[in-house]
Amino acid sequence: MNKRIGSVPYLNSAPLTFGIEDETEFLPPNQLAKRLRAGEFVAGLVSITEVLYHDLYDVLDGVAVACNGPVKSVFLAHKKSLDEVDVVHCDAASLSSINLLKVILAHHGMSPRLESFDNYCQAEEQSAVLLIGNPGLEFLRRPHEHQILDLGQAWKEVTGLPFVFAVWAIRRDQSMPELNQMLFQAKKEGEAKLADIIKNHTDFDFELRDSYLREHIKFELGELEKKGVLEFVRRLREVVADPIFIPNYVSAK
Repeated sequence: MNKRIGSVPYLNSAPLTFGIEDETEFLPPNQLAKRLRAGEFVAGLVSITEVLYHDLYDVLDGVAVACNGPVKSVFLAHKKSLDEVDVVHCDAASLSSINLLKVILAHHGMSPRLESFDNYCQAEEQSAVLLIGNPGLEFLRRPHEHQILDLGQAWKEVTGLPFVFAVWAIRRDQSMPELNQMLFQAKKEGEAKLADIIKNHTDFDFELRDSYLREHIKFELGELEKKGVLEFVRRLREVVADPIFIPNYVSAK
């Protein structure tokens, strides 16, 4: 099973890959999804949109990268007022965040043009930019003139529900019960060792790691989170033409 698992290289994945780092290859979300889709990985911690767009996977129940309010690391930074934004430069790494932005803006009757963007060093120069993950957290630490629309908070205000950003997607054609158990056990151990992860991780400073992993990121995938996924499916179907599939959840037992 060596390197047959993929994950994102962000701080929020650390508690879910605890103890299985050596078996895991860490890649940006879009690269990870592409390789999982091609069958190069058995499982990947991928954006929920990968699962919704491709009926290839089962989703490991009980484990997610989610939020129930401000997420801090997924946001639209904009210099103009929202209703004046006509172009948004989007981090191309995460389709989930782009689709969440579409859903939030559609709720407010807005549909600006979305353009791909990957030069994080020039993020401050953009009038409106969607940032995620570690680059987003880095942006917030630097001086900027932007207003911040936290997409986790915006989703909560619109729906009253948590938002699920990423899940363990397991290829249905390669499913193995022992793999499900290993991934679920990694999450349990990661949560048990959260204090050590926060203390020893090298990304950012202790205060940011502590507040981010304890207050903003949630690792559960329970009934409320699943309701959030279904609501996202419903709203996403209103703004995109692609077929959207409802996830199939599998237990670790």
